[in-house]
Parts: sequence; C-alpha cells; structure tokens
Amino acid sequence: MSDRTPAGRFLDAAIGLLHRVRDEEADSVAAAGTLLADTVADGGRLFVFGAGHSSLAAQDVVYRAGGLALMNLLAVPGVVGVDVMPATLGSALERVDGLASAVLDSSPARAGDALVIVSLSGRNALPVEMAVNARALGLKVIGVTSVAYAAQTTSRHVSGTYLKDHCDLVLDSKIAVGDAELVLDNVPAPFAPASTVVTAALLQAVMATAAASLADRGIEPPLLRSGNVDGGHDWNGRILEQYGDRIFYRH
Repeated sequence: MSDRTPAGRFLDAAIGLLHRVRDEEADSVAAAGTLLADTVADGGRLFVFGAGHSSLAAQDVVYRAGGLALMNLLAVPGVVGVDVMPATLGSALERVDGLASAVLDSSPARAGDALVIVSLSGRNALPVEMAVNARALGLKVIGVTSVAYAAQTTSRHVSGTYLKDHCDLVLDSKIAVGDAELVLDNVPAPFAPASTVVTAALLQAVMATAAASLADRGIEPPLLRSGNVDGGHDWNGRILEQYGDRIFYRH
C-alpha cells in the first residue's frame, strides 16, 4: 500500500506513534506492569476507567481472551460509550464535578487496589477528580493520556490541573492535540484519529508486562483463554472461581 494514499499515510502515522511509545515509554510501561503485578500479588484488585472513546481502550483489557481476568471496568453511567442518547450527553457528563466521587464511593474499590485511568486530553473534571479521589482512598493510579494537552489546552477542572498531575505513573500516548493524523487541501478539518490504536497497544503492553512479572515471581498469572478454543470455557471457569472475590464484572 502506497504511503501516498490516505490509508497508507494513516497506517504509517499509527506505526510511527507505536514506535515512539515503544521506545520512549518503555520504562513507564515496565513500571506500570510491575505495579499491577505487585497489586495482584498483594491480594489487591484491578480497575480501569475511560470516558467516551477513551473507554474503548479500557474495555479492551476487561474480560479479554489472553488478558488478566482481574481487570474490572469502573463504569460511570452515561460516559463509557456512544450508546447514551444523545451521544453528546457523554461529553457533557465528563465535565460534571462530583460524579467521580459518587462513582468511587459506590464502587468496590478500596485501599491497596490499582486503577488505570484513560483520558486522551486529561483535562476534563471527571478523570482528574477520579484520580484525586482514588489516591485519597489509597489506590495506586496509572494515567494513560497525551501529555501534550496539558501544554496546549486549558484544564476544565476547578483546580486547573490535569490527569497527569494526580497519578503514581503516567503513560504518554504521544497523540497530538486534536487527535487527527491527516490533512488534505480539499478537506476542511484534520481527520483520521489514532488514539484508540495507540492507547489500546499501550495498555496491552502493560498487561503483558504484568503477566510476565507475576510469572517471574512464581505466581501463575490469572489469564483468560478464548472461549472459541477447545477447553477454553473450562479454563476460564477455573480462573473465575479461583479469583471470584476480585472479579466484579460477573455480579
């Protein structure tokens, strides 16, 4: 495929971003994977949250074949996808103060757990408040965001801060402000977003690190198998039963 076509240019841009996060975020990915492995080894629970399209990468690591069975989606009604009507309501809810506090207080999350928060811009009230309150409860927080937004946009949180300012670890997706990789003279707006591709890859790199870290300690990583391979359902049944007290997407 020629890199002069829009498709080729987009794929090249996405590949370039993946190379950047591989090379520039290696230490952060290793630290994040180790943090999750530490949490599992210490009996803690794992949660992940993302709003809007950031939720796509969050959902990609929950109840996933080849993934850690202990990853739980911390769902905030109305903001985890475009199924809410009107879809614009989800964007509005991200700016509501107090929503994250209410969600955390009613969730099973507690001190000793870990929470991954995915927010491309990191500027809205919801992810900032989620990080602040989670750490106040004693959770470790990993933020996955584009650090560029903090330099080029204004915060929508009352504190004037961003998600990156309230995390134990930050993974920078390197996505440019506006999340659009292509421009053409005859197209009036930038287009072709790559944040989902890159953020999902970053999170899977963290999950791979966590699984290997557990194995290095002599702990079998609680991984799920595909239900579409022979023996997959039996395998998953054993894992889900063994770790049932730390898995909340079945309740």
